[in-house]
Amino acid sequence: MNASVYTINRGINKAIEFKGLKAQYIWYLGGGIICLLIVYAIMYICGINAFICLGIVFSAGGWWVFYVYRMSAKYGEHGMAKKIAKRNIPKLIRCNNRKIFIQNLG
Repeated sequence: MNASVYTINRGINKAIEFKGLKAQYIWYLGGGIICLLIVYAIMYICGINAFICLGIVFSAGGWWVFYVYRMSAKYGEHGMAKKIAKRNIPKLIRCNNRKIFIQNLG
């Protein structure tokens, strides 16, 4: 009998990664590109010169790609959740009396 050879997939439960972009940032980049395409179409239909439209869209697209890659590198796979959770942490906890600490001693 022939022995079966199976390869083991070691990437199970890992986030999708494409050229350095992790997880949801791939979708953010794709959505941004589609929005820029729509903005170009609207500007072109309004009668703005095609080269001006291209300049605006390419500069906005370059900024968007830079921003998404920076967020992907800074926050990683769970970036937006970390950023939102950090905003909800109180900056200061104030306690005006010691009653809460005295009750726990007895």
